[in-house]
Amino acid sequence: MAELTRVHGSENQFFILDQTSLNQALSEEELTQLALNYCQKDADWPGADGILVVESATHPGPIGRMVVVNADGSRASMCGNGLRCVGRYLAEKYNQTEFTVETPAADLRVSRKDDLAPEVQAFSVEISPVSYERTALPFDKLGKDEIINEYLPELSNRLLFTALAVPNPHLVSFVKDEEDLNQTLGGLGQKLNQTNPYFPDGVNVNFAKILGPNRLFVRTYERGVGFTNACGTGMSATSLAFAQNYPDLVDTQQPIEVFNPGGMVKTIVHPNEPQQWIELIGNATFTAKISLDEALLHSGQLQPDQLTITPTTEEDAYLNFVNSLNQD
Repeated sequence: MAELTRVHGSENQFFILDQTSLNQALSEEELTQLALNYCQKDADWPGADGILVVESATHPGPIGRMVVVNADGSRASMCGNGLRCVGRYLAEKYNQTEFTVETPAADLRVSRKDDLAPEVQAFSVEISPVSYERTALPFDKLGKDEIINEYLPELSNRLLFTALAVPNPHLVSFVKDEEDLNQTLGGLGQKLNQTNPYFPDGVNVNFAKILGPNRLFVRTYERGVGFTNACGTGMSATSLAFAQNYPDLVDTQQPIEVFNPGGMVKTIVHPNEPQQWIELIGNATFTAKISLDEALLHSGQLQPDQLTITPTTEEDAYLNFVNSLNQD
């Protein structure tokens, strides 16, 4: 029998698949098919935003490797919410509290933090490398090599944008209206993640509302997913843009509270170091263990009647934590 672990960071939902526990690892094609079948959300199956694939590290140092397969089968360079969950999985597997995890872009630091609340485990992960270069995102036909708090008439006649890769590509705008956080964000996110001349590989679009000093609300239209409850790299990129564009509202010596539709995380930005980076701190919640025949994984087919699902009590604990939060 094989096992999937259903997890979330700020309700950004995933399945963890540990390839090292299988008799035969899934191929790239099988992983794509698994995501396409298992991550789709319908009335009979909760689905997910993607699959977090755990593999052996390819070089000394990291205790494991994380590969992110989005719900549409595409691959993400990184996932901050996912890395917290994989970090917890590896911490428990190897009984460690501080270590590094290999990702396609870099080896990133992970550490166990104090619980946010009873049964709400928390982990800190490094978000890096950071780049503002046009070729790193990439973007084109906007007449600029960098975009930092600038008007882009091709995208909007009134909003200011910042573009940065962390290493996932992100476009950030600070807005005031609820309509912008919904209809405007949805329209722009959809536009830039279809065939378009500006971001040919697509881009994660983040709209943020400033709640006060060191406090944000962030909503993300995620590449390969669509609207998501939270995007870890998006909240990190937005925090860094917040510190750069509104320095009077950010004390970089203190955490930034970042609220999202799925809860809240904290970020600590390091904008003045030679290599900028962000520390992302938040929950790593395991909601269920799913046992199934390994052949089902290789087939990619979803057969709910052939799965054994064992829920945990952690989701109730997480929801109690979220209900205790004060965004005012």
